[in-house]
Amino acid sequence: MSNIPTDLRYAATHEWVRPEGDGVFTVGISEHAQGLLGDMVFVELPDVGDAVSTGDDICVAESVKAASDVYAPISGEIVAVNEELEDSPELVNSDPFGDGWLFKIKADDAEEVEGLLDAEGYENSIDED
Repeated sequence: MSNIPTDLRYAATHEWVRPEGDGVFTVGISEHAQGLLGDMVFVELPDVGDAVSTGDDICVAESVKAASDVYAPISGEIVAVNEELEDSPELVNSDPFGDGWLFKIKADDAEEVEGLLDAEGYENSIDED
């Protein structure tokens, strides 16, 4: 059973979204996803200023097992990336909901987040995998 914080929203593709205020959201991958991938060796982050749409593959997480696309859970503009991951991609494994965040996005429509899964819905989706 993975840790699934109830204060976050989730995409079915295993990204989590945390509101930071002013329409900005922090995005990372769930504990479940990093567990499936294994030890991270590299994270290719999007560029600050990139405009992204929901479902776009905008990031790549490479582990000892595989490379996996990370998708934009909402539409908007990338306003920050976690530069710590350049030297320490393992933060995604050790602290997926904290220091292992990937990027921050300024939402085109902050209400879009309401369409994502809550913790219970996400738990049910991974139980079905």
